Order: sequence, then structure tokens, then C-alpha cells
Amino acid sequence: MKIRSIVGIVIVGIALSVVTIIITTNEPVDENRLRIAYFPNVGHIVPIVGIEKGFFVEEIGSEYVIETRLFDSGPQVIEALFADSVDVAYVGPGPAINGFLNSEKNDLKILSGAASGGASFIVHPDSDIITVSDFAGKRIAVPQIGNTQDVSLRHYLDVNGLKPAERGGSVTVYNISNPDTYTLFVKGEIDGAWVAEPWASILEMELGGTRLFHEEELWPDGRFASVLLIGSTSYTQKNLSATHNLLVAHDKTIQWINQNPKESRDIFNQFLTDTLGQPLSDKIVDAALSNLEITSDPIPESIHMFAKRADKLNYLGRNGYDLFSIFWHDNDPYNIIGGLTARGLDSSDTPHSMDSNSNPEGDT
Repeated sequence: MKIRSIVGIVIVGIALSVVTIIITTNEPVDENRLRIAYFPNVGHIVPIVGIEKGFFVEEIGSEYVIETRLFDSGPQVIEALFADSVDVAYVGPGPAINGFLNSEKNDLKILSGAASGGASFIVHPDSDIITVSDFAGKRIAVPQIGNTQDVSLRHYLDVNGLKPAERGGSVTVYNISNPDTYTLFVKGEIDGAWVAEPWASILEMELGGTRLFHEEELWPDGRFASVLLIGSTSYTQKNLSATHNLLVAHDKTIQWINQNPKESRDIFNQFLTDTLGQPLSDKIVDAALSNLEITSDPIPESIHMFAKRADKLNYLGRNGYDLFSIFWHDNDPYNIIGGLTARGLDSSDTPHSMDSNSNPEGDT
């Protein structure tokens, strides 16, 4: 695959980050609307398939207008949610946690999971990286500072006795966009990249990279939340029925995707063609989907562990953090979330606040 085609898809996607697609079945009043944000990315296949198959309109009901808005980064989505231009969104755990902690009165909740896993470390074909001990002196690319892969890489370096160059270590970490990672990989100017799908499969299958490991191999039980469905608390409290129906549609879509992987791939690629002007190859999308677990489980233990790691990197501020009430179950009269136990927590789960003398790495 030519570099121009891959980068072109994402450049067009970035340009479309302000696009609004309105889906409606009649003429409801303006306040009866649901504005959903997501990325034109395979990890966000749930809203893509749910919209394209009509599951969302079918379950949410004709009295609501559904507006879908495409973005290219989590921080943009959180800003839009706080600006009241988005009601619910699909994002990674980093933006979800930061948004919850930084919002006034924690006006953001995790409604459900959407995907687990789907990130890998890919070694350049000319690099001699075989084990983590070979990371010393190497150039590694990850997306923006504070995103899931960035936190995971820096945690991985730390637990293996390595440091990034800016902290006096020997590992050069490039925080760059996925298209720029692709370009540097082509030029041989990086030794490896910690990236999400479909970029991991692109670097491996199109550019001859070696998949050193899947990130989920480093997590307890081989699972971690990589895409979450979040919502504005003010919106969900005012629109309990719509939120309930959204979650029904969300779960229905997940079941359908898992039962129909090839048709899901075709829907995703048609979406890319219609939205960005060009699809990915079927083999890339198939590989990317096979490396993702599409699930409604938000895997709460991974959210707490991710927050510990981000806090140790000073990404969550100086005053520690408290994730108590980050999940929507307290506002869920329909019990769609299933309560604490079904989401991996129990009644003994308590707020987690930390000070400078505490140990944030209890998971290691």
C-alpha cells in the first residue's frame, strides 16, 4: 500500500473532524436529540455499524434526532462534550479519565465499554529489537502524550528499568500522529511503534514490521479497555430513557458485530469510502478486528490501573485522583450497566485518592 493512500485517508479524516451527519426519521423538537461523537477508526466500529445498520435509530426512537460527529482525537471530543456540542462519545480511557477529573462536578460518566485490546508494539524490519532489553538507545513512536499507548509505553519502560530521553534515559520517545509514524517507519527513522489498530496491522502487513507483542499480553487476564462509551452526566440525567435505549442499541450492535465479522468489515470499509473517500484493504481490517475484542464490558479494573500509571507519570495533576462515581451505574434506574458486580467492582470498591507519599504502582 502506498504511503500516499494511507496518509490521505487520515488527513481527510482530520479535515472531517467538524463534520456533522444528521440521521432522523421525522421532525422532532430540537431538544429531543442525541449527539454522538466517534472516530473514523476500526476501534470505533460499534457506532459506525450501529448507525449504518439502523440499530441506533431503531432503539432510540423516532422522537429523537441522532447527530453523529466525527473527531480525530480524544481531547477534542472532551472539549466538545464540555462545550455542550456533544452528548455521548466513544473515546479511549485516557481522555475519559482526564475529562472526568477535570470536569465541574465530574460531569462525565463511563456508560459502557466498546472495545478491549487492539494495540501492539511493532518493530521496524531493520531494527534489532527482540526483547525489552533492546529498547535502550532506540527510537520509539507513540501517539499524543497521555493517550493509552503513550501511558502504556512509559509504564513498560519504567517497570523494566528504562527511561525516556527527556528523563535522563536512553530511549527516544516520539509523540507523533499515526500518519507521521507511518512515514517515519517507511523512512527507517524509528525502531518501533506502540500503536492501535488498524495501524499496528498496517505496519506489520504492509511495511514488513514484526509484532513483538500485543499490549493485552501485558495486562491481567489479557484484557484492558481501549474504547469506552462516555456521556455527559447532565444529558444522561435529563434523558434517562434515551440513554437507556442508546445502551440497548449499543449492546445489540456489539452482539451483531461479533456474529457477523465479515459483514461488519464491509460496512466499516464502505463507511471509510463514503466518509473519507477510500477504504482499507479487507485483509487489514480483518486483521485489525481479529486483534480487538468488541465488548460492552468497560473492564473497570483496567481503568483504575490505567489511572495509577498515568498518575505516576504526573499526567493527572499534583493532587492525586479519585475515580469514585466515574461509572454511570449510580444514575441507571434501568440497570442496563448491570451494577457494580457485573462490571468487575463490588460494594467494597472505595474512592481512590493518592498523595505524594503513596505508591501508585501497586499493580506491579
